[in-house]
Amino acid sequence: MNDFKSIIENAKQTILAEAQAIENLATLVDESFAQAVLSILKSSGRVIVTGIGKSANIATKIVATLNSTGTPAIFMHAADAIHGDLGTIQEDDTVICISKSGNTPEIKVLVPLIKARKNKIIAITSNTASFLGEQADFILNAYVEKEACPNNLAPTTSTTAQLVMGDALAVCLLEIRGFTSKDFAKYHPGGSLGKQLYLRVSDLTSLNAQPQVRPNTPMKEVIVEISKNMLGVTAVIDGGKIVGIITDGDLRRMLTKVDSMAGLSANDIMSKNPKLIDNNAMAVEASAMMEANGITQIIAHTDGIYKGIVHIHNLTKEGIL
Repeated sequence: MNDFKSIIENAKQTILAEAQAIENLATLVDESFAQAVLSILKSSGRVIVTGIGKSANIATKIVATLNSTGTPAIFMHAADAIHGDLGTIQEDDTVICISKSGNTPEIKVLVPLIKARKNKIIAITSNTASFLGEQADFILNAYVEKEACPNNLAPTTSTTAQLVMGDALAVCLLEIRGFTSKDFAKYHPGGSLGKQLYLRVSDLTSLNAQPQVRPNTPMKEVIVEISKNMLGVTAVIDGGKIVGIITDGDLRRMLTKVDSMAGLSANDIMSKNPKLIDNNAMAVEASAMMEANGITQIIAHTDGIYKGIVHIHNLTKEGIL
C-alpha cells in the first residue's frame, strides 16, 4: 500500500510541476511571438520544423498540428539536415528550430546554413541567450526552471513547454486565417473525427431500406415489413405524409396486451408524432437526438417527405458513437 501511495504522489508532483511551468509560459509570450505568427502568415512558403533528440519528437507533433489546421509544414531532423536533407528547405520557407539549450552541436552547424539561404528562423528554446536564441529572427521563449525528472536530466517539462508553444503558434495561425470546422473536415476526412464534421444523415439513409406501411396495413404485413428490412422499425405513411412509427419494441408490447392480432392494423399500434430529422442534417445531430430521446432509430425527411431510417448501428459503424 505504501508503494501505491508513493507512486500516486510522484505522479501528482510530476503533473503539478509541469502545470506550473506551462502556466509560467503565458508570461513569456511577447512581441517576438506575435511577429513570428505574422511572418508565417506573410510567407508564401511552408513551415519546416526541426530539432534533435526529444525535441525532434516534439517537432513531428507540431508539424502534424500545423498541417491539420491549415499551415503546410514538414519535419526535418536536424542531424539529417546537415547530412543531405538541407534541400528540404525551399525559398520562402520558414524554419522553426527547437532546442532546449539552443547550443547543441547540430543546431550550431545547421543555423548558419539556414541563414545563408536567407530563410527566416523561429527558435523555440528555454535559453534565449543561447546560440540559437541569438541567431534566430524570432524567439518563442519556452523557458522552464527545471525538469520534472528528479535528476533534472530527462526531457520532461521542457518538451511539454515546447509542445505548448507549438500549439499556441498553430492556434494563433488558424484564428487569424479564420480556419473553420468545415476547413478542419477537409484535412480530417477519415476516422470518427472527420465523419462528425462531414457525414450527413443522407449518407446513412442511402445505405438502408425504406420500410413503410399505411395506417390500415394489417399487423401481419407490418411485422413482415419490419422483419425483412432488418432495421427493427417502419414508418407509417398516409398520403405521402409521415404519420407514425412502429418499432419492434412496439410489437413486443402489443403481444403482452392482446391474445390475437386479428383485426389489428398499423394505426392501432403506431406512435404518432415520431421524432424526425432533416435528411441533410449532420449525422452527429441524429446521434444527439437519439441520445436525448432514448431511441435507437429516427426517421429522416426532406420537407416532410419520407427519406428513410437512421439506425443507431449506422452511427456506431461510422464511429459517430
